[in-house]
Amino acid sequence: RYSTLIRGMLDVTDNIVAGEVVRPEGVRAFDEDDPYLVVAADKGTAALSDTANAIAFEYGFWLGDAFASGGSTGYDHKALGITARGAWESVRRHFRELGHDTERKPFTVVGIGDMSGDVFGNGMLRSDQIRLVGAFDHRNVFLDPSPDTARSFVERQRLFELGAAGSWAEYDPSVLSPGGGIFSRSAKSIELTEQVRAALGVNALTLTPAEVCQAILRAPVDLLWNGGIGTVVKAATESDADALDRSSDAIRVDGHEVRARVVGEGGNLGFTHRARIEYASIGGHGGEGGLINADFLDNSAGVDCSDHEVNLKILLDLAVRRGELRHEERDDLLAEVTDDVVAHVLYDSFLQAQILSQEVRSSATRVFAYEDLMAALENARILRRRDEALPTTDEMAERRRGGRGLVRPELAVLVAYAKRLLTDALLESDLPDETAFDHDVRTYFPRPVVARFGHLIAEHPLRRELIATLAANDVVDALGPTFVSGLSGELGAEPAEVVRAFRIAREVTGATQRWLEIEGQVATIDADAAWRLLDGVDDLVAGVARWYLLHTGPHPPADVEQTVAAAGDAFVTLAEAMPGLRSDAWREEHEALAVELIDAGVPDEIAHRHAFQRALRHGPDIIAVAQATDRDVVDVARAFFDLGERLGLEWLEQEVLALPATTRVQRWAQQALLDDVLDARRVLAEKALEESPDAEPAAAVDAFLEAREAPRRRLSSVARALRAEGDGELAGLTLAIRHLRGLAG
Repeated sequence: RYSTLIRGMLDVTDNIVAGEVVRPEGVRAFDEDDPYLVVAADKGTAALSDTANAIAFEYGFWLGDAFASGGSTGYDHKALGITARGAWESVRRHFRELGHDTERKPFTVVGIGDMSGDVFGNGMLRSDQIRLVGAFDHRNVFLDPSPDTARSFVERQRLFELGAAGSWAEYDPSVLSPGGGIFSRSAKSIELTEQVRAALGVNALTLTPAEVCQAILRAPVDLLWNGGIGTVVKAATESDADALDRSSDAIRVDGHEVRARVVGEGGNLGFTHRARIEYASIGGHGGEGGLINADFLDNSAGVDCSDHEVNLKILLDLAVRRGELRHEERDDLLAEVTDDVVAHVLYDSFLQAQILSQEVRSSATRVFAYEDLMAALENARILRRRDEALPTTDEMAERRRGGRGLVRPELAVLVAYAKRLLTDALLESDLPDETAFDHDVRTYFPRPVVARFGHLIAEHPLRRELIATLAANDVVDALGPTFVSGLSGELGAEPAEVVRAFRIAREVTGATQRWLEIEGQVATIDADAAWRLLDGVDDLVAGVARWYLLHTGPHPPADVEQTVAAAGDAFVTLAEAMPGLRSDAWREEHEALAVELIDAGVPDEIAHRHAFQRALRHGPDIIAVAQATDRDVVDVARAFFDLGERLGLEWLEQEVLALPATTRVQRWAQQALLDDVLDARRVLAEKALEESPDAEPAAAVDAFLEAREAPRRRLSSVARALRAEGDGELAGLTLAIRHLRGLAG
């Protein structure tokens, strides 16, 4: 039957022959060419990858044994534990937000599955601090109310190594804590000991096995780990029929009844999506909402690993066909780079969990941005809100009025759809053909592969798709799902233009290294401090990207490599000099911020860099003036900040940012005013230095302001009035900015 299915699919699938797309004989196609078809190994068919690949070879299908991943020449997901390890990145992120270190401090767990399973088994070996209180699969119920952390870990490991024979029935009873036991799902009833009743939070003395499974799902524990099969949690607004899983009707519970503080979805479809939303809203400990993402995000590492395998085989098979590599050598190289692939995949999982947590923290302030993104997705006919249980426009307005944003499962959907929308837009642009983005593909493949066969990457049949996907993931995982759509809506920019501006900003600010250094500290520093550090880099990149989007015209598009080369070194120089460029009072204030971060466990270098980082948002303006006046960038910075302090421009910027922006138009107007202030400041600095080309920065500023005493007085008068009245309202700030523009000419 499996072979029949695979043959039937290949009978109607486009192929690539000698570099050209060839349609199957007898097939009339009404859509575009699409020869990309791969087989995902899953439960029940995981052992049939070689069967599928043999059929692909028989058909001459262009992917060869890249057609079905995980076969005898591919990556064994269970041996790597890749799906569970990826999902565990989400689990660790959730617990980190709760202030709990899963590597050093015990935590209670209930689960769905048994140790013979890939996802459940690997998941329950991710930490030796797991205290597995209860679990069930289709055969048995496992209860261990007060487990010995060390002994139970060793016993779970023993069962996992037994493979398919490692069911709960094989668990050594002597390892169980008092009151525990292993029970058959076919039993008529299960007597609950006092210890079990306390662990599960139930009062009944006897329950049926199905009721015990429900009690496990409702248990007041730290983590519910789904590593099995079945949709066992629905929303209160749904019927059992809505869950589309009749086999689990007897044990299913509602999302708000789940009392675990965290849910990790290593398996698919354990919760309906509406159940996730319900649990994230009113479930968990105390009914204040539990921490959950979504199955398609938590367990994406398995798919990610398969993608790497497919793309690696495609690249290496190019080398085989050219005689640069023997087929058996290809297999050895695939095995050699396993650790590299796994590290890449797990970092993807880490970033996805991280951006979701960042979005949750600011979700209430981005309701308009989410609404705009959903509207764009609907207009592109990609999204139907009802199908994804997303709020309607009216419901979004109600949330905005109530100061509520989206919950994690809703945001997970938007992250996924935003990546898809952006990938499609980039594929329709010229961006994947630009050499500036070749680096994305080269870093996607393991270094040993690139070192030997990097010259073949340009011929990879999926090169454009890879670049578009990687670039889209990069932006969304760094700055969130609404960064591109927000700037596109506000400024009318094409998505590719926004991505180019982001890439320039990331490179000139050195943001990648900044992010990596902070991420390397998240397990050891205060959680709030870590978020402050990450938000600081994000804000810098977003601000600099906006500058390049506004100041580099789309026709022709910004040359990423050329722009980065022109500004990168100057930005480094500026960052190093920043602490010595401003007044003593300003420096002392920022030194105090650095000390505060150091007290929270942040390394000295990172703390000081963050303290002075915000001022670097002016970097592009300063560098532009330096290039225009042929002045040293540090001298320009001195004039730039001197003007800012003497005219009170930073106070003016802060007053603009403090304006109420409760609608998208107000937000756009606020940003436009800020752009005006920043533009005027750049023009002032440039004119001051041009008019006194041989003068020191301070003297040039003195001469410039003395020559414009009247407009300077008008600006100062308005600023004094605004300060005195303590009311930086729109009319007054608009007047001040008008006088500033007048001073700048």
